[in-house]
Amino acid sequence: MPRGTPVTITRPAPLEATAAVAVPARWIWLAAWPVTAVFVLSNAATPLYALWQRDIGFSKGTMTVVFACYIVGLIGSLLVSGVVSDRVGRKPVLLPALGLAVLACGIFATATSVAALMAARLFTGVAVGAVVSAGMAAVTDVAGPERKRLGALLASCAMVLGAGLGPLLAGVLSETLPGPTATVFLVEIALLALAFVTVLRMPVPRPSGAGGGGGVGAGAWIRLPKVPRGSGRQLFLGIAVFAPGITSTSFVLSLGPSLLSGLLGTTSRVVAGAMAFVMFLAATGVQFAVKGLRVRGILVGGAVSVVAGMVALMAAVWTSSVVLLAAAAVLAGAGQGMGQLGGLSLLNSTVPGTRLAEANAALNVGGYVPAGALPVAAGYLSDGIGLTGGATTFAVVLGVLGAVGGGVAARLGPARG
Repeated sequence: MPRGTPVTITRPAPLEATAAVAVPARWIWLAAWPVTAVFVLSNAATPLYALWQRDIGFSKGTMTVVFACYIVGLIGSLLVSGVVSDRVGRKPVLLPALGLAVLACGIFATATSVAALMAARLFTGVAVGAVVSAGMAAVTDVAGPERKRLGALLASCAMVLGAGLGPLLAGVLSETLPGPTATVFLVEIALLALAFVTVLRMPVPRPSGAGGGGGVGAGAWIRLPKVPRGSGRQLFLGIAVFAPGITSTSFVLSLGPSLLSGLLGTTSRVVAGAMAFVMFLAATGVQFAVKGLRVRGILVGGAVSVVAGMVALMAAVWTSSVVLLAAAAVLAGAGQGMGQLGGLSLLNSTVPGTRLAEANAALNVGGYVPAGALPVAAGYLSDGIGLTGGATTFAVVLGVLGAVGGGVAARLGPARG
């Protein structure tokens, strides 16, 4: 180089600037597939618990503990995956998560003990924790700053659609094909393989070494997820409605089969899987229906759905009505869907891309803590006072929380957006 020639130093662009390069719209949809594939696994075991309970032998309380192992793994993963994803990239978090999901499938397919079920649920939770932080942030990254609301919508819908497809597939396959507790997990391995290829080819930008809102490199690697200063109100509003919503669907997933068999005399795994599918189908559909509303209206609508769902749940267990139980499931799904969409939309509008995975993790920690604790408490309470009393107590507590969340959203929610 001749002396005196100016030297141009090229610095890596921050994640937001990289994401501004438009990619084809189909990639926004494809980027959501890994989220869907992992969430298929998250609830695939729901209709099969009755079979494992019969073959292995355990109580309703133990069943909810097995379910809660998923929450433990998920929350533990959220303490790490959001920060790591923002610092080193989405793919280095998603690829190991998909591998762990495959391992969980293998354990589920061969499980002969409660310990095996707990291990499989734990590994599933870790994989899901990585996906709800890194995977959902990747959808927003691929969408770019001009399509942030679309990214939030597709990421949220991918989560609830996968959560609904899992139990439906498990219910149908376990009733129609050999190996009722194994076949669905072999199918899931194939879905995860497609997700692995998708992640490898995904045009997701690499993170920069620093970012806004405190910097992506600031703080410990393992920590309680948080949002940048100035975004705490948005996080609080999202959790106020999302937490009761996802807790209501968690109850249906963990104790719904027991309600169907113990109170309503229905033991069909297809019915149990279909009920969960309809619940999450409602969670998916309602998000497309309300996407044009202001965020405050979406959050208030979610809270109203949760309260109405808990009223329907109490009526169902006292009248032994399958129709009312299905209505409770649909309303619970709608409550989760709107709470989730509202929370993600608030975060996407205020949190920089360099902190978005950690912000998503914070929202999910706030939602999944009660979603793990309250159904477990209801399960053990049901062992002591009966399923009717346990379900009624749960419905009253969650209905109150839903009403409080709706009041907070109506009072503090953003007037615009």
